[in-house]
Amino acid sequence: MDSIFLYSSMFLALLMVLSLYRGVFGPTVADRMIGVNAIGSKTTVLLILIGLVYHRVDMFVDIALAYAMLNFIAVLAASRYFQKRKGLYDEA
Repeated sequence: MDSIFLYSSMFLALLMVLSLYRGVFGPTVADRMIGVNAIGSKTTVLLILIGLVYHRVDMFVDIALAYAMLNFIAVLAASRYFQKRKGLYDEA
């Protein structure tokens, strides 16, 4: 069963690389923010999978919840900043 979690983690890491491409080379600021938010969401799931591999799910769930909350607050702050700056939908 551990090998399933390990292969799922590797596949999720590959998906994170694709989101990293969108975060770096996105044509607009909104695309970049979505890419970074997707990386944060996938990192939360990756933390849970790591907890399943190491049989310490209780500890990794706490870490994943804290990371998800920080990711959510960071995206809200960045979107509010770019909305006030009027640069959210401009070309980069």
